[in-house]
Order: sequence, then C-alpha cells, then structure tokens
Amino acid sequence: MSLADKLAAQIAQTGPLTMAQYMTACLHDPQFGYYATRPALGEAGDFLTAPLVSQMFGELIGLWAASAWRQLGGPDPFVLIEMGPGDGTLMEDLLRAGRALPGFLEAAEVWLVETSEPLAARQAARLGDRVSWARSLDEVPGGAPMLLVANELLDCLPARQFVRTATGWTEQVVGVDRQGALILGRVPAPVALPDARDGAVLEISAAQEALGAILGQRLAESGGAALLIDYGRDQPGFGDTLQALSRHRKVDPLACPGEADLTVWADFPAVMAAAEAAGARAAVQTQAAFLARMGIGERAEALVRARPDKAHTIGRQLNRLVSSDQMGELFKACCLYSPGWLPPAFEED
Repeated sequence: MSLADKLAAQIAQTGPLTMAQYMTACLHDPQFGYYATRPALGEAGDFLTAPLVSQMFGELIGLWAASAWRQLGGPDPFVLIEMGPGDGTLMEDLLRAGRALPGFLEAAEVWLVETSEPLAARQAARLGDRVSWARSLDEVPGGAPMLLVANELLDCLPARQFVRTATGWTEQVVGVDRQGALILGRVPAPVALPDARDGAVLEISAAQEALGAILGQRLAESGGAALLIDYGRDQPGFGDTLQALSRHRKVDPLACPGEADLTVWADFPAVMAAAEAAGARAAVQTQAAFLARMGIGERAEALVRARPDKAHTIGRQLNRLVSSDQMGELFKACCLYSPGWLPPAFEED
C-alpha cells in the first residue's frame, strides 16, 4: 500500500480532504509522510535552504540572536529555540557565531523543535549533546525570555484553498475518480470570504495563525523575540502558491503523495496579526534588507580576504541570498517581539 492508496481508501469512506488535511498527510503520515520517512535536503536532495547555501546566513542569524540577547539585558538563563531545524546546519553556524559575545552561549538553554525522527537523528549527529529536543513548542520549558528562530517553517504548515467562481466561493478539495486515483475537486465554501474576481484563489492557514498566536502570547508573558524567515507575502493577497518539489523540480502535488515536499507561501500578515492580538509586536522586511542590515556584505568581504580562491563561490552564494531575482525579495524576515524594545535589524530608520 502507498500513501495514495491509503488516502483514496480514507476519502471513499469519509469524503474529500481539504487541502490542509492532504498536506498534513503528505508531510507527516507516520508510515508514508515525507518528513516522517524521507526528508531530502541539500544539493543532492529535493530542495536547498538558505543555511545550506552559505555559512554567512547562519552566522548572521547567530549575530542577530546574540545582539538581541544583549539588548534584552543579557538574561541568564534564556531559552534559545530553533523550530524546524533541518539538518542542524543553521543552529551549528548560529552557535559558532554566538561565541563572539561573552556569556551568550553560557546563558542559553538550547532547544530544537522537531517532529521528524530522520532529521532529529541528523541534528544529533551534527550538534551532539549541546541541545535538547521537543516535538512541539509546548514541550519547551517556559518562564525565561525566549529567542526563537525558524527558517522555512511556515511554508510547511498546511493551508486550505478557496476558489472564487461566478456563483461564489468554493473550497478546493482532494477526492478520487472512478478508478480510485486522486483528483482535485470543489465543494461550497463553508465560511464567509471577501469579495474577489472570478478565478481568484485564497489560501488560509489556521496552523500559521495558531503559531503566531502561541509565539505572541509567550513573548508577551516572558519577553524576547522570534525571527521567522520564509518565502511568502508581506501584504494580504490572493494566489495559488501550493507546490510540490522533488529533486529541485516542481511536480504535480497529487502525483506522488509523501514522496515530495509540499509547501505554500507564508502568510506573514496573518501571522503578525495573530501575534499582535496575543500581546506581542511585529515587523517584517525582505530577506535582502535584513541580511544587509546585519552586515552580510562586510561578512562576504571578510571571507574573500581569508580565502581569495573562494571569491567566485562566495560571490555566487551572496547573490543567491540577497538578489531580487533569487531569494532576496521573495523571502521575508519577520520578527515577533515583546513590547518595549526593538530587536536588531528591525530598529526604525
């Protein structure tokens, strides 16, 4: 049996799946889900994240975290968390950069929030006993100020899709045809939605909003900041952003459930609104602007001086991270933070 067979049998018994339900099954089904069984990161895998593009990315995240800790008054202890930590590269680079500020690492209680057992094993091999693991943020002890980072986490959280037609809003769902194959279909939308042109697609992620609310409440109560970096929109909008990636190529999301990474754009306005409703503050900017404010140009120059033979590679990596036609504009850096201060790189000009 495959995941497609399992889902087809479920749909035959209980009816069509919302796109959010389908995404959850494809990514997290214990037997067949992508992250549960076969996550493939890096050049030889299915997709490449910023920490794997260049050490500069993780080092500047480390600089951001250390600087934020200092602006908070150097709390000891504080909780340093990464959600969705991939293979551990980002946290490894962050901790290495954090050594530059005395007391930062000594005060940090480091936690990784990870649901994938294969990825947790890779993180443990890379980071050893320097960190603790939790399967959800709720499992991480509270009470102390928090500095949290998450790179390409929001895009993995499931979203429902709604399509405007001439007769009103419908919800896009996954059903089965007469041969038992998975197909897309539409049912009447069960919720009221804003007016839009025919053919418009609206994606709503309750999971993204819920994470914003949880982070906002925790930050309002204990202090600190959360840095969320992802590709997505910084203004409300419409559009079908669901995609499946396999071997760095887009594939049909229904073709091989559980064998490809499924994502949607991060909805930063919704995440920020949820965090603010819970008592936190929020700001967002492009990844290019954030990395520039954190000094990526100067860091690239320093690396070139140390390794002139790597100048071309470093230049290519820099371009990938900050250029408008690469990750620089599509990716956004969103900061949720407790009231009363402005975290590094998000200070008002």
